[in-house]
Amino acid sequence: MSECKISEPIADLITESPVICDGLPISWEKSPGFTPYPVALASMEETVRAIRHDGARERIWLLEHPSLFTAGTSAREEDLFNPRGYPTYPAGRGGQWTYHGPGQRIAYLMLDLAREHGPVPARDLRAYVSFLESWIIATLQRLGVKGERREGRIGVWVVDPRTGEEAKIAALGVRVTRWVSWHGISINVDPDLSAFEGIVPCGIREFGVTSLRKLGIEASMQDVDAILREELSHLLEVPGK
Repeated sequence: MSECKISEPIADLITESPVICDGLPISWEKSPGFTPYPVALASMEETVRAIRHDGARERIWLLEHPSLFTAGTSAREEDLFNPRGYPTYPAGRGGQWTYHGPGQRIAYLMLDLAREHGPVPARDLRAYVSFLESWIIATLQRLGVKGERREGRIGVWVVDPRTGEEAKIAALGVRVTRWVSWHGISINVDPDLSAFEGIVPCGIREFGVTSLRKLGIEASMQDVDAILREELSHLLEVPGK
């Protein structure tokens, strides 16, 4: 990890009742407004360090960023156009270029993957990524949207029933440090989709991006947050345990 640090707690951070996994609480937090990307990175790094070295509580953090692009470890310079001059940041996660901005729900998960989490075995990164996809798909289903996986394409995809067009509605980006996860998922609730034209999203040129609003789903960010929490709790339950 880099040595980013934050000297003060994040202002206006809302902490709700924790999510329980195998009897252990996972903090559920939300930031109103827009969180600068460097602040988010520093906060995640601090939490990862505290989980691994101090036994701190695991954390799920919901937020929005101002408009920006982040580069994963596989990002290619030729896939960035950026005609609007948005800030760009190296993310350190896997993947390629991603846009973040208003109207997009981001959930950062800082979990100790050295232990089980519901159906996710300890130290099984592939199972963890599949779990994140399942979480998004279950959330979309509650909103009347069929999210799907695609072989060879990261993220969650939908087919617009009105047009037959296939597009990406949610992205995943994962980094693991000493078996503690950081980064997470983003779901397009109602962002400015034209902003994605500044990159080749995740290096995939053949398909576009979509949002709940474009699909005709009038869900608020609060609606999405409530469903994300409920579906996470359901997914963390293991029958018979």
